[in-house]
Amino acid sequence: MEYDLVIIGTGTAAMVCAMRVAKAGWRVAVVDEKPFGGTCALRGCDPKKMLVAGAEAIDAKQRMTGHGVEGDVRIAWPDLIRFKRSFTDPVPDKHERRYEEAGIATLHGTATFMGPNRLCVGDREIGYRKILIASGARPIPLAIPGEEYLTDNEGFLELPSLPKRIVLVGGGYIAAEFSHIAARAGAEVTILQRGPRMLTQFEPELVGWLMDAFDRIGIRVITDTTVNAIRKRGRAYVVHASGEGGPIEVAADLVVHAAGRVPAIERLDLEKAGIAAENGKLKLNEFLQSMSNPGVYAAGDAASNGPPLTPVSSHDAKVVAANLVDGNHREPDYKGVPSVAFTLPPIARVGLTEAEAIEAGLKLRLKCERASDWFTARRVAEAVYGYKTLVDEDTGRILGAHLVGPHADEVINIFGLAIRHGLTVEDLKTTMFAYPTGASDIGYML
Repeated sequence: MEYDLVIIGTGTAAMVCAMRVAKAGWRVAVVDEKPFGGTCALRGCDPKKMLVAGAEAIDAKQRMTGHGVEGDVRIAWPDLIRFKRSFTDPVPDKHERRYEEAGIATLHGTATFMGPNRLCVGDREIGYRKILIASGARPIPLAIPGEEYLTDNEGFLELPSLPKRIVLVGGGYIAAEFSHIAARAGAEVTILQRGPRMLTQFEPELVGWLMDAFDRIGIRVITDTTVNAIRKRGRAYVVHASGEGGPIEVAADLVVHAAGRVPAIERLDLEKAGIAAENGKLKLNEFLQSMSNPGVYAAGDAASNGPPLTPVSSHDAKVVAANLVDGNHREPDYKGVPSVAFTLPPIARVGLTEAEAIEAGLKLRLKCERASDWFTARRVAEAVYGYKTLVDEDTGRILGAHLVGPHADEVINIFGLAIRHGLTVEDLKTTMFAYPTGASDIGYML
């Protein structure tokens, strides 16, 4: 079978690109060895946020106890997972129907390259003029004894019951978010982080304030620690690590890989198609096109060109679709892309960090404050609330915004809008936001 475009993967990037290119009259096929839908819909953002909904109920009750709210509330884990599946279970069939209705062929199986324009899917060989690698990401190999005992994000989100003792290896988004869910569901949670602090993508002051929320719910965070091995002990595990104080052993019923992810391209046999990669990443030009095989493009986590976020996957896909249909002319623009870790409360950022702004030599006006006494925080009895904003001294334009606390996950989008479209402090200060809301605090943050 011959196609104009074959897409490896069926996540956000695949769906967006496939629909646009098929609409232009191209013969398109999508390939996946897993159920159709991709990481965000099935194994990441969406199901995680549904579990967060349960944790939010517990968090609200705990904060408001003694302030007019009483009674017992708990998470019934199997029921919460069932609620999550009410969303995820229908996704693969819905995606397949959408592809088929658009005249896009749906192929199931593991894809490997056989040549510059040939692909093997299971026991089938297909040809193509162009190909889009949108195969997502996978957990980074740790190369330690007992690595096979680790559960990844997909496994955690499918747990039929929640183990009592959970250890998370790593201190990024997955560790932060899953720990808050698990702890509020009653688990004893330990995080082992290699570096000196968690969530290194976010500003250190805000992460420091957020750690109060980790302490409040009993999450044990051990930093400056290297995990050396995981060993099975009966039906449980022991995580062996080393830190500044010497050897560390932590007993666990579940050990979760939270140490980062890399493009899932290792099984594609890239060399057979002449597709260059370096240090586990595809070598791409400014059009998201392979630098060694012009018939190949990449998008989303597989491209690893922009932040590893779902909106970036969609943006990449639009760029690739435009370049496929009309020739290379469009480059991705990641300016003003917000990022959120859905802890409770959430932490969010958009634009430059303070260190990045200083390195760029920008003339900077900075404002940073813990605002736990503001109404937004006091109304919900939340002790963790604060911000850091960066403004260009000469133009008044917003360079960066960093938030932690109630509504940070929503308010950050307004700062993202401002950064992407060059709005100034005056533009935001003269905007009338509904009051009292999280957004009505923006004027005081600038």
